Amino acid sequence: MSPSRVLVLNSGSSSVKYQLLDMDDSSRLAGGLVERIGERTSLVRHTPLAPGGDTRERTGQIADHDAALKAMAEELAADGLGLDSPELAAIGHRVVHGGQRFTEPTVIDERVLAEIERLIPVAPLHNPANLSGIRTAMTLRPDLPQVAVFDTAFHTTIPESAARYAIDVNTADKHRIRRYGFHGTSHAYVSRATAKLLGRAPEEVNVIVLHLGNGASASAVRGGRCVETSMGLTPLEGLVMGTRSGDMDPAVIFHLMRVGHMSADEIDTLLNTKSGLVGLCGDNDMREIRRRIDEGDEEAELAFDIYIHRLKKYIGAYYAILGRVDAVAFTAGVGENAAPVRAAAMAGLEGLGLAVDDERNAVHGGGPRLISPEGARVTVAVVPTDEEMEIAQQTYALVGKNN
Repeated sequence: MSPSRVLVLNSGSSSVKYQLLDMDDSSRLAGGLVERIGERTSLVRHTPLAPGGDTRERTGQIADHDAALKAMAEELAADGLGLDSPELAAIGHRVVHGGQRFTEPTVIDERVLAEIERLIPVAPLHNPANLSGIRTAMTLRPDLPQVAVFDTAFHTTIPESAARYAIDVNTADKHRIRRYGFHGTSHAYVSRATAKLLGRAPEEVNVIVLHLGNGASASAVRGGRCVETSMGLTPLEGLVMGTRSGDMDPAVIFHLMRVGHMSADEIDTLLNTKSGLVGLCGDNDMREIRRRIDEGDEEAELAFDIYIHRLKKYIGAYYAILGRVDAVAFTAGVGENAAPVRAAAMAGLEGLGLAVDDERNAVHGGGPRLISPEGARVTVAVVPTDEEMEIAQQTYALVGKNN
């Protein structure tokens, strides 16, 4: 029997998330998280996902990504799932930025590593961490196929009319300035899962996907292909997010430099970590914001209204781009769990065939489900995302092709 297991790695700047999956039956065997890498209080949390598996935690300094992945390997080995297992077919890596070059999952070699490194200027927070995880994994299993699955890949089908910014073409090309989009593995998975929920093939369905987490993005998917997305050169553009501003007049930056005497780095920090919901009301947790609204907090209410206003603008714009919309799918932490966000986003859009049923919308948890009224012209759904499964499936499909 050929190897069927795939280890999925998501290496962040100070954390590594991982899952081990068996692609024979799409089951999860184990998963975990190493966080606060480089600190004295690093945490390793590991969960065997077989029935009866108990989560294990340990603390202590994890100096770097090399130590983090070795800690992960030790935890997997303790469950009889070590990286030396002959059942391991490949390691799939989430890579945030693949630019225009990488349009599909790719077996990693030195050429691919060099290109990921070349893209660091447009993904300075993400690609270096992704590279660290890849290089460490390659030393742990140099004989094993390592596959990069890019956040940007799903969005490379966007037409030039949507991907280009209206600036000097030569300047844009020289510095690789264009809309790349992110959260691509989530948008790909959710758009296909939504089509399945409707009992139709992805090629037959037009979907607006709303990935609403601390980072948030929207996409317009026509017949299984992305034709527009809200994030741009970086994940800063688009919707109001937990700590990111989203869309804003670019001249605000010049104003802050000239009048506020702020440096480029200070403005970068402001827009990426001190803006969005946290900048508007001091909280980026939608549950806390809703609690404050229920208590009459006007600051929290305004922040919520701004968040919803931007969301509605994108829904309307993407409806116009698609021409026909079969479904709107909410996903990620806020999208899957915050019924008030879903209700507010759809309110007033009944003329477009968009509405939620209050009872269906109030249901919490579970798998993909409809929340629109019976017989609605456009389906509104909650579709839990599964980026790890998407990465594993793409990785295994590629490894299978090469064997």
